[in-house]
Amino acid sequence: MMELWEFRSTIPTRQLADFDVEARDGSIGKIDESTQEVGSAAAVVDTGPWIFGRKVVIPAGAIERVDTDQKQVYVSMTKDQIKNSPEYDPDKGWPNERHRGELTDYYGNEMRRAS
Repeated sequence: MMELWEFRSTIPTRQLADFDVEARDGSIGKIDESTQEVGSAAAVVDTGPWIFGRKVVIPAGAIERVDTDQKQVYVSMTKDQIKNSPEYDPDKGWPNERHRGELTDYYGNEMRRAS
């Protein structure tokens, strides 16, 4: 399995804020912020009304491709997999060790199932 917190080499290395996000089974929201930090690359997605405005963190390794012309990001997860991910706490931020561990456990298992 590829590194969970690293972008694929085919993903453009630019900020992805405001790009729409497509899960395997439909649209899930818009990227609020992203980071390309080595070993911690991820995107925070605002799901809007789809799951009551909840924000979720999607690790860079779950991003399959980016369409820069259409401002679309495609992820290797279903809407339910993303909906069931650990809660994002903006006060703590996702990079804190405990939360990142929860995300690593959850997405690592989900991505193994998806492949």
